[in-house]
Amino acid sequence: MPGSHEFLKALALVLGVAAATTVLFQRLRQPVVLGYVLAGVIVGPHVPIPLVADRAVVHTLSELGVILLMFSIGLEFSLRKLLRLGAVAGLTALVQCSIMVWLGYLVGRAFGWTPREALFTGAIIAISSTTIIAKAFDERRVTGRLRELVVGVLIVEDLIGIFLMAMLTAVSRGDGLSLGAAASSTGRLAAFLLGVEVVGLLLVPRAIRAVLRLKRPETTLVTSVGLCFGLALLAQEAGYSVALGAFIAGSLVAESGEERAVEHVIGPVKDMFAAIFFVSVGMLIDPSLIARHWVAVTVLSAVVIVGKIVSVSLGAFLTGNGTRLSVRAGMSLAQIGEFSFIIAGLGISLHATGDFLYPVAVAVSAVTTLTTPWLIGASGRAASFVDRKLPRPLQTFASLYASWFERMRAAPTLASRGSAPRRISRFLALDAVLLAALLIGTSLLDDRATAEITRRTALSPAAAHAVFVALGAIVCAPFAVGIFRVARRLAVALAELALPSPPAGAGDLAVAPRRALVVTLHLAVVLLVGAPLVALTQPFLPGLQVAMVLVLVIATLLLTLWRDAADLNAHVRAVAQTLLEGLATLTHDPAAPRAQPSLDELGALLPGMGALAKVTLDPQCAAVGRSLAEIDLRGRTGASVLAITNGADGVSIPTAVQRLRAGDVLALSGSAAAVEAASALLRGEASRDTIAPDAEPARP
Repeated sequence: MPGSHEFLKALALVLGVAAATTVLFQRLRQPVVLGYVLAGVIVGPHVPIPLVADRAVVHTLSELGVILLMFSIGLEFSLRKLLRLGAVAGLTALVQCSIMVWLGYLVGRAFGWTPREALFTGAIIAISSTTIIAKAFDERRVTGRLRELVVGVLIVEDLIGIFLMAMLTAVSRGDGLSLGAAASSTGRLAAFLLGVEVVGLLLVPRAIRAVLRLKRPETTLVTSVGLCFGLALLAQEAGYSVALGAFIAGSLVAESGEERAVEHVIGPVKDMFAAIFFVSVGMLIDPSLIARHWVAVTVLSAVVIVGKIVSVSLGAFLTGNGTRLSVRAGMSLAQIGEFSFIIAGLGISLHATGDFLYPVAVAVSAVTTLTTPWLIGASGRAASFVDRKLPRPLQTFASLYASWFERMRAAPTLASRGSAPRRISRFLALDAVLLAALLIGTSLLDDRATAEITRRTALSPAAAHAVFVALGAIVCAPFAVGIFRVARRLAVALAELALPSPPAGAGDLAVAPRRALVVTLHLAVVLLVGAPLVALTQPFLPGLQVAMVLVLVIATLLLTLWRDAADLNAHVRAVAQTLLEGLATLTHDPAAPRAQPSLDELGALLPGMGALAKVTLDPQCAAVGRSLAEIDLRGRTGASVLAITNGADGVSIPTAVQRLRAGDVLALSGSAAAVEAASALLRGEASRDTIAPDAEPARP
């Protein structure tokens, strides 16, 4: 046990060097977290600098940093906030984390690492950094829907990270990867969480509100820290990490509704110990190990950046956020940070990973942290570029899909417990659980079953193994087909909420939009179920069979979507012609205004076109004199211009090079938010959230 002199010496050395490096990094406009990590390298034992801090002291202090850091993350999580953010952020985070865990596992196995090291690698690269993103967003003053979506995804990711830590702890302390151990560990974890949450919700929020009524900040601080460390100790005694207990403590405090007041008083203490935690991370970095594993660092950095951009963008788009917002969210979340350090440290403490994985994780975090501000800054231009380069059918589909999803979420029957989508979802979940159990069980019984078949027959071990695999495939196939078919039923039920079918015998004007929506929702459900299924079963399977089946299904659905998008584009052009006729009537026959259909009435006759709005350009409007290509209206807002009418020239379907003039009347289509943003942009009233902070206004 270090004495008081060693303790004071280590603390002074760590904080002194950290103060110097953080000032330097602030001057260089770089994330201060990297400054703390550099301070750890300087005072660590692996570089020839005569400033070596006592590792035992720093490690003890860093444990306090982990606990307080996880407590502050828990303060951001509450059931109220999760319900407000809805399923959009949760589904996006689930898709992203599942894909990244799978990719990390594949990369780890490709480098010859053990299955447990590969599992930890997947968990390390799955969770983005709340600290780094919050700092970057504050510096760039990012607000509005982008910040709300990214923060929602981060909250769910943190929750998934806590679950991964608990499962990795259970697996690492068991006899290996087995179905029984996983089920038992899951049951114990669920019982622990349920017990703590039930008791905590009854006591903690009331206690925190009572303490805050005293209006004594020091009392609030002592009570909050005491609760934090008490639950951290309880989690450790139950066999879980202290981080889990601290996170639960923060989430219970958040249920009081006074999390901001608690965060205010605990902030300085948390910041100091968090700085020591990041310094301790740097002390574990061995430059020689990083140099030895530079290929792994490079590959994992590329996987993190590319994988997160693609997976978050795909998940966000499929949950109705539009092309621009989805791409910007993906580029904002393309890094790893503090959670990755905690998971990597957990692997070392459990002796589940080699010493090399921690510095590799820190190096990947450093690379992706440096690229984060640049990616966030370039996200607006990148989103506009992606939208411009999409084929015209996909542009049309993307601009309408957000409005369909918006109508589907607003349907009152979706929230009812007995609704068709909810009933079908339960069957889908049951099929997925049974398929996962069969795949894992088949894998675990492979050696024993092969030996038994060989003993009972004259087959060679290779032939016996092939027979067992074939039998397993025959047993699993009905459940896989069932998932595909039930996912289709769920997609149809959800599409009916957005675009209801007409009564029997009536003409169906929404055939093309509904067909495209069904295929897209089918794709979303298959991905939502398939990605976690692949991530869960991959460690038990020798190859990529399940993943290849999922890829084949998704590719088939994408081809179908391309065909339906082309049909939808033709449908939209027909609708535009109808709008032309209606707008011409509205423009040229003012004598009988009530005999003419309004724009809302035209929209009711043309289902599937989203919200319709009419914008008249005054001479003072910012859009006058510029073309639609220069304004980049769809790329910046997600809305489309279906028709343009002018008193002098009549009505026309717009082209990208057509310049707008004063007096033009534009018929807009898209989601309600997109149409509102487009109207503001055309009039020159766009907010910072409508136009990316990095984007320069287009010039004629």
